[in-house]
Parts: sequence; C-alpha cells; structure tokens
Amino acid sequence: VQLQASGGGLVQAGGTLRLSCAASGIFFSINAVGWYRQAPGKQRELVAHITSSNSTKFLDSVKGRFTISRDNANNTVYLQMNNLKPEDTAVYYCNAIIRRQREFTNTFLYWGQGTLVTVSS
Repeated sequence: VQLQASGGGLVQAGGTLRLSCAASGIFFSINAVGWYRQAPGKQRELVAHITSSNSTKFLDSVKGRFTISRDNANNTVYLQMNNLKPEDTAVYYCNAIIRRQREFTNTFLYWGQGTLVTVSS
C-alpha cells in the first residue's frame, strides 16, 4: 500500500490550492485520513482529518478556509485550501489508517511523502 500526496506549489496570498492524497495497492478499506503540515523549525501539526463516515475536524487557524473530502471510488482524499496565507507555508503530508484485508480487522498507518506549499505575500 502506498500513499501519494500531490498538488503543492507556489501561490500568492489569497490564492487556492487543492492537495490530493491517493492510496494505491491492494487493501480492503481506508478508514481515517489526515493532512498534516510542518513548517521550517516547527513541529508537525494536524491540519484536517476525515473519518470513514465523513466526520471532519480542522486546525483552528484553517477553519473556514480549508475543506477536506474523500472520493472513495478513487481512494483519494482532497484538501481544498482557499484564501491561503503566508503562514500556511509548509510541507504537507497525508496519512491514512488502512484495513488491508476483509478477513482481519487490523489496521495500519501509512504516510505519504510531503508536498511543499509556499504562499507568498
């Protein structure tokens, strides 16, 4: 199982980006998915999270600007980022809790590689 994060780039303040986190490989289901970010010199923080029942939560500083959604048919979770601010600049990572087999309820945590988001003022 692999996670592929993509969609980062350079954008001006006030702009938008959509990040994608796509899961590939053989597995039974994707449970929760989270988007994290890490700015230089700072700890990684949870930005947004979505469960298998589409319950969501967000970091306070992105509420009202970011949305998270999932496309179960394509095993992809999106982070739509609107009204971006310079303080949103960071490497963004996704992770997913994945159930690999129908026969077993064990789940595993996977991380994607980071995608860099740079917001200029």
